[in-house]
Amino acid sequence: MNSELIHRNQTTSTQPTPTPRGKPSNLVKNSTAPFRYMLQKQRLVFVLVGIAIAALFFNAFPISSPSQEPIHGLIPDPVLASESTHGTRRVLYEENPEASRRSNVAGKVPLGVKGKSLRILVTGGAGFVGSHLVDRLIGRGDSVIVVDNFFTGRKENLVHHFGDPRFELIRHDVVEPILLEVDQIYHLACPASPVHYKFNPVKTIKTNVVGTLNMLGLAKRVGARFLLTSTSEVYGDPLQHPQVETYWGNVNPIGVRSCYDEGKRTAETLTMDYHRGLGIEVRIARIFNTYGPRMCIDDGRVVSNFVAQALRKEPLTVYGEFTMLELAEVVQETIDPNAKIEFRPNTEDDPHKRKPDISKAKQLLGWEPTVSLRKGLPLMVSDFRQRIFGEQKMGGAAAQ
Repeated sequence: MNSELIHRNQTTSTQPTPTPRGKPSNLVKNSTAPFRYMLQKQRLVFVLVGIAIAALFFNAFPISSPSQEPIHGLIPDPVLASESTHGTRRVLYEENPEASRRSNVAGKVPLGVKGKSLRILVTGGAGFVGSHLVDRLIGRGDSVIVVDNFFTGRKENLVHHFGDPRFELIRHDVVEPILLEVDQIYHLACPASPVHYKFNPVKTIKTNVVGTLNMLGLAKRVGARFLLTSTSEVYGDPLQHPQVETYWGNVNPIGVRSCYDEGKRTAETLTMDYHRGLGIEVRIARIFNTYGPRMCIDDGRVVSNFVAQALRKEPLTVYGEFTMLELAEVVQETIDPNAKIEFRPNTEDDPHKRKPDISKAKQLLGWEPTVSLRKGLPLMVSDFRQRIFGEQKMGGAAAQ
């Protein structure tokens, strides 16, 4: 019994069996396992493919530091850089105008091809020129969004579009940003008559500068074509007659009219800077003296002044030289041959003579005026007569 116990104890304390030669140990197995795992089932191929894809991605979309100099021939987008939450990312645009023009083709329709219906924003669309533009756009089948703060615009100019599913009206001041999805932007918002733009000159220049910046920013974000309605006031009191597009003008930068004159000049500068720097497709139209139905009564402009004065049996006031005398005489013949004409001193910084050279408009747009003064004036007189005497009748009925 004792011998049996001793024998079992001896067997339990036997020495570990030595590893046979030619067979790897567990340590060797553990060190080679990752490599054997990679080589199985083509896993190495997939790893190499992943590394190659990552290298191609970072090569195509490099991440540059803020201190890195811009690549020669390219310029950084300052607006996108300021709006981005990643300070190290820069978006570069080609300075080549041809490439810029190709990069933004929103709203462009080849000649002779009927384009799809567009979604168009018209700022200042409740005003005189803006409301007629809205009529034309809706008439050709586009959808129109009008933005107006109604400082000079009137809802009555657009009431005939109420209920049309393609028409929207938003009461909004362009000095404040607005987000809309549109194909084209017609930027008309700004008081255009001396009476209105002199009423609050700081607000006038803010509308021209901040308002134009907001609309250009919107055009950049949504890729819309942008049109700025400028003015003959950018020429000031011109020394060249007639005025061509390349004439720089003769403007008083600190006069009573400069809030409008210089404001529009700055708006043109911003428009061209967005075009050259960011590739926005832009147009600038400098509008000279324009008249017709829906003009503001008593807005200080010469045609509306003459018509309103003649209808009210008041003297027609001609300021400065005799350049407006012919117009006053046509108004006199149309409304009241007995109307008196009075001459008064010219107002400060009012231009003595202004006439556009429309050769480029004829050549590129095929446009020229087709309605003579003697045919167009009666249309305006009829509108003014209805509004002046209609308002007087309504006022008299309310007083009774």
